[in-house]
Amino acid sequence: MSRVGKQNITIPDKTTLTLKDGTLLVKGPKGELSRHFKANVDIIIGDKAVTLAPLRKDLATMALWGTYASHVENMIDGVNKPFVKKLIIEGIGFKADVQTNKLNMALGFSHPVIVTIPTGLTVTHEKGTLTITGIDKDLVGQFSAEIRSLKKPEPYKGKGIRYETEVIRRKQGKKSV
Repeated sequence: MSRVGKQNITIPDKTTLTLKDGTLLVKGPKGELSRHFKANVDIIIGDKAVTLAPLRKDLATMALWGTYASHVENMIDGVNKPFVKKLIIEGIGFKADVQTNKLNMALGFSHPVIVTIPTGLTVTHEKGTLTITGIDKDLVGQFSAEIRSLKKPEPYKGKGIRYETEVIRRKQGKKSV
């Protein structure tokens, strides 16, 4: 039994949910999101809450039950309050510049690294901090992970791109005798 799937998901004011042919459309003040769900889990939309119920009791359906509940809750949260991830760029000469739909970064390579910003996301840069904002939690997290993977933080000097809340365990360098 899924602890997350059993919970009722409350629908805030100014948010509407419609389910048609397995596709859930969530509209809110910040925008709208849609996602296709398999028919294994029944999504019941009430006046003020959404309830999910598995149609079968097999292992795959029970695994999807809590996952679908999390997806629905994230969609509702995203259209009401955008998700934010902050990345910190540390290192001498490491910098970023946000243009219209491109992110131009100097990360210590012989060439600049240019990344296209997906539609639906806004990226801002202030003093070594990249702020990624969007209503789709999956898209915000995936883009943040792609940016971080370009130059992961190293344990000796701490140079690289890291999340704001991430702690880098530092290693001791060579000892001189």
